[in-house]
Amino acid sequence: MSEKVWFPSTSGPRLAGLLDHPEGPVRGWGVFSHGFTLGKDCPAANRMCKQLAAEGIGMLRFDNLGLGHSEGDWGDGSFSHKIADTAQAVRFMNDAGREVRLLVGHSFGGAAVIAAAHEVDGVRAVASVGAPYDPSHVEHHYDALLERIMEDGEAPFPVGGKALTLRRHFVEDVRVADLHEQIRTLRRALLVMHSPTDNTVGIANASEIFRAARHPRSFVSLEGADHLLTGRNQAKRAARIISAWCDPYLADD
Repeated sequence: MSEKVWFPSTSGPRLAGLLDHPEGPVRGWGVFSHGFTLGKDCPAANRMCKQLAAEGIGMLRFDNLGLGHSEGDWGDGSFSHKIADTAQAVRFMNDAGREVRLLVGHSFGGAAVIAAAHEVDGVRAVASVGAPYDPSHVEHHYDALLERIMEDGEAPFPVGGKALTLRRHFVEDVRVADLHEQIRTLRRALLVMHSPTDNTVGIANASEIFRAARHPRSFVSLEGADHLLTGRNQAKRAARIISAWCDPYLADD
């Protein structure tokens, strides 16, 4: 069962979320962070969270600022905002008595959950799926607009049939993000998942993340999957692996 929820972002506007309640005995709770402009209802988020819920792990997935059903202007956000709002989602869950032990992130969200884990207590396990080692990797989505953004301060950025506003502060923020340091100092279990046939974020990114991380760390190849996990079984398979891997980290002390 999915429940619609709202919670305040760190910048003020409310964020829309879906809480996929666990089926059967509750094993634990987690928060999911979606990709660059994808939203909580994209196939990867929807299918992974529902599968985790089917295995007893309740998951909160939410639209970032100005996306999907969330309030605000996407152009006011940044990678730093995404990290802060992921941590905010964890606090929202914790305040409701659902102690979050697991963070899962896909693509750009995979980088965000690694950084967000530093900002919240209680999280013990982090799973990244198809994540970039360098968050500025997203520039390939808007490289044709960079000159205009840097000169004019912003530019319309077409996504899914509508135009978002991409601003200079987003570009500058993502360029200074130091994910290597966040990975190196992560004191949580880390699962790195990536497809060797990912043509959007290459498999070398997973190698760099894994190399920078300390134990306990694990790597699983999602062979045959595309970056967006568009095949129904691709997302479900990833979720089943995460479910088995994170089991030791869900139980209360």
